Amino acid sequence: MLRIDSRISRRRALAVVARAALGAASCDLMGVVDAGRSRTVFATRADSDSHVGLLNSIQQATFNYFWEQASPATGLVKDRTATQGSDARTRSSIAATGFGLTALCIADSRKYQARQRIKERVTTTLTFLLTKASVINGFFYLYMDMNTGARYANSEVSSIDTAILLCGVLMCRSYFRDEQISNLSLAIYDRVNWQWMLNGGFTLSQSWTPENGFFASRWDAYCELMMLYLLAIGSRTKPIPSSSWSAWSRPLLRYDGFTYITPTAPLFVHQFSHAWIDFRNKRDSYTDYLANSIIATRAHKAFCLSLAGAFPDYGENFWGISSSDSPHGYVEWGGPPAIGPIDGTLVPSAAGGSIPFLSEDVLAVLRNLYEHFPDAWTRYGYINAFNPLTGWYDPDVVGIGLGIVALMAENYRTGLVWSTFMANPEIAKAMALAGFHST
Repeated sequence: MLRIDSRISRRRALAVVARAALGAASCDLMGVVDAGRSRTVFATRADSDSHVGLLNSIQQATFNYFWEQASPATGLVKDRTATQGSDARTRSSIAATGFGLTALCIADSRKYQARQRIKERVTTTLTFLLTKASVINGFFYLYMDMNTGARYANSEVSSIDTAILLCGVLMCRSYFRDEQISNLSLAIYDRVNWQWMLNGGFTLSQSWTPENGFFASRWDAYCELMMLYLLAIGSRTKPIPSSSWSAWSRPLLRYDGFTYITPTAPLFVHQFSHAWIDFRNKRDSYTDYLANSIIATRAHKAFCLSLAGAFPDYGENFWGISSSDSPHGYVEWGGPPAIGPIDGTLVPSAAGGSIPFLSEDVLAVLRNLYEHFPDAWTRYGYINAFNPLTGWYDPDVVGIGLGIVALMAENYRTGLVWSTFMANPEIAKAMALAGFHST
C-alpha cells in the first residue's frame, strides 16, 4: 500500500508508471468531443439556480478554513487541520496558500468578510512571501512553518506547488487593482528563475533540495503541469522557451468508449490548472484541454460505477476517487485504469473539482453527501475522504482539497476566477506563444 508523505515523490512514481503504460502518444481530440459543445457545458450559471444554497454553504465553509487556519502574522495557510477546528500543527503548504489567496478574492466578491480586513490579510501574506519566507531562486519550499516561514522538516523546493501559489498571487494582483498588492505580486512573480528550474533540460524539474540538488524527475507528461509551463513561458524576467510547451508528452488512453489525454494518475490532474486558466473556446496544436477534462470526468464516473459490484456504495450520486487520506495514510488512487488500493472510499474533492465540467452530475453527488452523510460535512466543508462501508471518516480536512472545490464552484457560478486571472497579460502572452488559438 502506497504511503508517501511527499507529493513530489508520489508524482514521480506515477510519472514512471504513466510513461511505461501509455508511452508518449499525442492526440487531437476535436474528433472525439465537439468544441461547440464545450461552450455550452462551460456556460456560467446565474445564482438563481437550484444549487445556490449548497454552493453558498460550500464556499462560506471553505472561506472559514482559509481565514481561520492561516497565520495572521504571515498569511501562510495550514496544509491540513482537524475537522473539529484548529489543532497544534504548524505545517503550512504553499499550494494551500495559493488556493487561499484566491479564496480571499472570492470571499471579498461575496462579502464574507469586510474588504479592508481581506486586503490586510492579502497584503500581509504577499509581504511575507516577498521579504521573509524561505525561497530558492524565487521558488518556495512545499512545506513551511506557518508562523516563521522556515523550511518544514526536509521539505523540497517544489516547482508545481510554487506555480499554484503564484496563481493565487497573480489572482490578487488582478482582482484588487491596488498599487501595493500589484507591486508585491509582480515582485514575487518576477524573481522566479524559471531557467534555473530547467536544469539544463527542455522540461522543468519537479523539485530541489539543498542536500541533494535537483531530483531526476521532471514535468514531462501531461498532468496539472499546464499552469506551471504557462507561468514560466509568460515570465517578464526569466522565461523559458515556448518550445517547452511541446516538450512534454500527451499520453492517450482509450477506456469504455472514451478517448482522452491522461497519465495513469488521479482525477485532480485534470482539474488544478483549470481552476485559474480559462481554456474555454481555445486549443493548441494538440487538443482542446477543456474537452479533454470533460471526457476525463465522464470516464472517471463510469469507472467508479463499474466498481459497484465490489463496492456497493458507489452509484449515480456517489462517486469520485482521487488522491486523499485513508486509514493507512495518504494514497494515490482512482482510475481508469485502477490506481491504488480502492476500497469504497469516496473523496468529495474528486467530483467537486469537476463542477464546471459535468455540473449536474457533480452537484448531485455533493448534494447527496451534504444531505445524507452529516459526518462528511465540517465547519470547513467536506471531509477529505470517508468510507461508508467501513465507517471510517477522515479526522482531517486538507487545504488543497477544499480549495479546488471552492474555486471550481465559483467558476461554475460566475467565472470570476477565470476572468480575473486571465486579465494578467503574462498568461495571455504565454498562451499565444504556446500556440493557442480560438475555436
